[in-house]
Amino acid sequence: MREAAFIRQNKEKWLEFEKSLYKSSENKPERLAELFIQVNNDLAYAQTYYPKSNVIKYLNALAVTAYHKIYGHRRTGKGFKSFWTYEIPMIMYRYRKYFYFSFVVFFLMIAIGVFSAIYEPEFVRSILSDGYVDMTERNIENGDPLAVYNNSSSLGNFNSFFFIAFNNLRVGLTSFLYGLFGGVGSLYFMLVNGVMVGSFQYMFFEKGHFFLSLRTIWMHGSMEMFAMCIEIGAGILMGTSYLFPGILTRKQAFFQKGKAALKIVISTMPFTMTAALIEGYLTQYAKSMPIAVAALIVLGTLGFIAWYYLIYPVKVYKKSHRDFSYLLNEIGHEKN
Repeated sequence: MREAAFIRQNKEKWLEFEKSLYKSSENKPERLAELFIQVNNDLAYAQTYYPKSNVIKYLNALAVTAYHKIYGHRRTGKGFKSFWTYEIPMIMYRYRKYFYFSFVVFFLMIAIGVFSAIYEPEFVRSILSDGYVDMTERNIENGDPLAVYNNSSSLGNFNSFFFIAFNNLRVGLTSFLYGLFGGVGSLYFMLVNGVMVGSFQYMFFEKGHFFLSLRTIWMHGSMEMFAMCIEIGAGILMGTSYLFPGILTRKQAFFQKGKAALKIVISTMPFTMTAALIEGYLTQYAKSMPIAVAALIVLGTLGFIAWYYLIYPVKVYKKSHRDFSYLLNEIGHEKN
């Protein structure tokens, strides 16, 4: 977009926001909060594509004035803390529809996996392989249906943790990068894994070990699968950015949304590592563990990651609006 077109397209909202800061304004706080976010976005855009333009000086002055009036008396988190407590939640909120879509597709694929296994007996083998199904059946006959999770590594638990963590991080990054192909690659990854999870769970249900599989597999799987859905949602966000660029060029949209998507993927890594830690050290004891303890681990890990990615972003967004509205009112009282 040419600079003149950029200015012409946005100048009315800049003037509206400037008026709200320096003069009495009838704008609602929600509208002013929205303008504040848009002005900062426009500043970032101008710095990238018009680095020598005077419009940067104008927008920067406007943003700095707003920042000092709104947040001047508050200490805000920087760096590492801000990344987790503000930046990631706000990205999640802004692009929440992509991640909601990812979860809907995941549960749909699980359902397809379950119903396919019900109506086609050989479907499970086609998805999980004959070798895996045969191994599971032997484990059931030996009285240990989930023996595959027993740690038999010659180097101990740490070796298992390291291998699992490396593999899960690789899978998560792959599912994200598949999104480069218009988001279709990430969706395909979701299809395969969702159907696999559904057929896998039905196999244990059919053999009478459903609840044992739940407390064993989902002890680490709750965080692992949830993080995978987030990573795939990020892949879809990145991959569809250049297909639907809006007012930006395809390149601009790709870099803007791609950067946000990459940050989301980075944020899932600690959760993936935690899931690997649980799988390497705790999952093997799930069968002998009290059900209440296993349920606490499953629901606790699932609850925490769901809270951070789905609930906390809404709280951060609303709090930002409340703080902004309150301080704008304070500014208004000071001028009166």
